[in-house]
Amino acid sequence: MPDAIVLGGSRGLGKAIADSLTEINYNVTATSRKDIDTSDLDSVRRFAELHKETDVLVLNTGGPPPNTFENVTVDEWQKYHNQLFLGMCVLLKNIHIRDSGYVFMISSSVVKEPAPNLIVSGAYRSAMTSVLKVLSKEMAQRQVSIINIAPGPMDTDRLKELVGDVTEYAKDRPMQRIGKPSELGGLVRGIIENKVKYLSGQTIVLDGAGSDSV
Repeated sequence: MPDAIVLGGSRGLGKAIADSLTEINYNVTATSRKDIDTSDLDSVRRFAELHKETDVLVLNTGGPPPNTFENVTVDEWQKYHNQLFLGMCVLLKNIHIRDSGYVFMISSSVVKEPAPNLIVSGAYRSAMTSVLKVLSKEMAQRQVSIINIAPGPMDTDRLKELVGDVTEYAKDRPMQRIGKPSELGGLVRGIIENKVKYLSGQTIVLDGAGSDSV
């Protein structure tokens, strides 16, 4: 039975991905904050010691609260530098992805269209996107595919934190609704189940036609 590690797999988008992989007979380690806190590098290293290799690694973590550049503190920059960027790099250095495996990064549509109130999230997720692009070329000879999925508004607690009234917010979306976590889970499952390898190095924006970028 192949293995998968899904960070933040106990709820929200991560749980939807973990559930979708369980359905296709993956042995899934779905983590919560108790298992690994990517803002704490000691926690990251301990986790990597326990989980040295896998077939699928899903890098997924919550984002910072909305804030503008003027109001972000140095401590906040430091915390999310670890949580969204450096902690993920440490995992990629220390967890071996088996041949023909997958790495998925669940980032955000702000990597394509930066948002003033999500500047910290956009900065570090964009930095991680750059790292993944380089690694996709290095791992290609082993048929390991690295794919960055950048969701727009999805039906999670995170969206409630960002917009407040989700029902009203959804009315102004192109599809007049927000995304379902199961749609993201289904995307990851479909890529793996159908052995889609040639997407490696790409960023997929999953936002229901919400973005203006091509």
